Parts: sequence; structure tokens; C-alpha cells
Amino acid sequence: MKTTLLEGKKPAKFDKHIIGNLLLNVDTPVEVRKEKLIIGVRNEDGEIYRLIGATKPNSFMNAVEELVDLGLVDELDGIDDTEDGCDAIFRATE
Repeated sequence: MKTTLLEGKKPAKFDKHIIGNLLLNVDTPVEVRKEKLIIGVRNEDGEIYRLIGATKPNSFMNAVEELVDLGLVDELDGIDDTEDGCDAIFRATE
């Protein structure tokens, strides 16, 4: 899986846990967006600051499970559409 930080966006306080729990290769936003499935992560300001790209549905589901285990929630859970080019968007619980 590939990941990138979006320019000008502040990483969330929990970002180090994402990096610690997922095996991610850092790449450019353009390359990450080429992946089949995209996960967005929101910071405390509600902005998507990180993208995670997965080639295979299996990798995508593993990443989703890890993010849920970190206590994050998927805003798009149960929705069959994408938002902002993302198949899932995670944020901290309120």
C-alpha cells in the first residue's frame, strides 16, 4: 500500500499510530491516487490530510480493520459511493 500527506494539511495527533500499525510506502499524491482503492484520513480540523492507496481489496480491508482498531470511524461505512475520490474516509470519534 502507498500513502502520502497532502500539502498544506496538518497531520492528526493520531497519525503516528497509523504509520506504526500499517505497512505503508510513501509516494506522491499522484501515484497514491492511481491505486484501485483510496482511503482518506481527516485531521482534527476536518480536512483530509493523508491518503492511503490499496491495489487489492484484501489490502484495503486490512487497512480498514487496522484503522477501526485504532478507534477511528469510517464516514462512508454503508455507503456505496465515493467522496472526494475516497472509498473510505476515517476520522477520530467525537
